[in-house]
Amino acid sequence: MEPVTLTTDRLVLRTVGPQDTDAVYAACQDPDVQRWTTIPSPYLPEHARGFTEQMVPDGWANDTMYTFGLFLPAGDLAGMIGVTMIALGVGEIGFWAAKEHRGRGHVTEAAVAVARWAFTERAVDRLEWRAEVGNTASRAVAQRAGFTMEGTLRSAINNRGVRRDSWIGSLLPSDLALPSTSPYLPAP
Repeated sequence: MEPVTLTTDRLVLRTVGPQDTDAVYAACQDPDVQRWTTIPSPYLPEHARGFTEQMVPDGWANDTMYTFGLFLPAGDLAGMIGVTMIALGVGEIGFWAAKEHRGRGHVTEAAVAVARWAFTERAVDRLEWRAEVGNTASRAVAQRAGFTMEGTLRSAINNRGVRRDSWIGSLLPSDLALPSTSPYLPAP
């Protein structure tokens, strides 16, 4: 599919490309982004180029990963968010915020917008959020966006060769007052 652009009250959510490589590289120098995500560490210029010039466009082209940069009206990169398709009708959302833009609600705002888009435009019926146990900032964003915490998965993340426990949460279309594309029969 061709990339789309979404807008919120404060953000433009658009795909990143070669013009954004330097901003992605700079933001990914933050030790917290490297610690809590699975991006390469150290994060080198060639990693940013591979991300903006190959990984992101390929994900859109083959409908496997929909990545949006979170841009302020002035053009500053405030963060990144994406949905990776992991099964039929199921996507996994992931995000990070640039250090200087944390604590302003940008990622929560983007997560809700991207979830609405995934539910209404991509036939997603379940969004999963996962983060390494201890990543309380990511968990707070997910909870503010409406995700239900479902538990802890043992040894569920491989972060630089080390198995780590993961929190998992989910968001369903009904959590945002949207219809599902498939019937849902919750457990009694």
